[in-house]
Amino acid sequence: MVTIFEQRKRTRLKEYDYSTERAYFITICTQGKQCLFGHISDGGMRQSEFGRIVHFCWQELDPQYPAIQLDCFTVMPNLVHGVIFLVGTGSPRPDIPSRQLGGETPPLQNQPSLSQIIGYFKYQSTKKLNALRATPGAKVWQRSFYDQVIRADESLNRIREYVATNPSRWHLDRENPASHGKDDFDDWLATVNTLPPNKLTF
Repeated sequence: MVTIFEQRKRTRLKEYDYSTERAYFITICTQGKQCLFGHISDGGMRQSEFGRIVHFCWQELDPQYPAIQLDCFTVMPNLVHGVIFLVGTGSPRPDIPSRQLGGETPPLQNQPSLSQIIGYFKYQSTKKLNALRATPGAKVWQRSFYDQVIRADESLNRIREYVATNPSRWHLDRENPASHGKDDFDDWLATVNTLPPNKLTF
């Protein structure tokens, strides 16, 4: 059976260079959609210790990769949403043997692609969480991630609003195992997938 998350991954653009300087909307889900990072209470996200570690690891991407600029971000019970700008050539990164990564992607040696950046985030957060849980080698994240190339200023503003209000809309979130109803954001996101990537002014 094809899951909703697998359906989402297919929005990745064929033959698109994901090291291109542009803004990207990212969603990364936990393995099995486990709610590891906290819970929603009164419309707000209450992060667990695991959630705070994940938040810290995301913020650490900024000094690690000079070629990026972090924008909006939120930790949800079983996923993270964020916007990343790729803004220029980064510095070389340390070579980490693949056997040390627990199946995640190592940092890129020169200009980072989006997949390399997310792979590094997943590697660092998995390492820290498994050290805290005493579960070496355990998977924290689902394979791959969902991405959306942001094509226009209007889209960026809509996505920023969605990320900021996601905790209050958790009951509608397609990644919430107990969701009921449908978020109109998903319908909107599907409509912008076909727009040409030439309308961004930043």
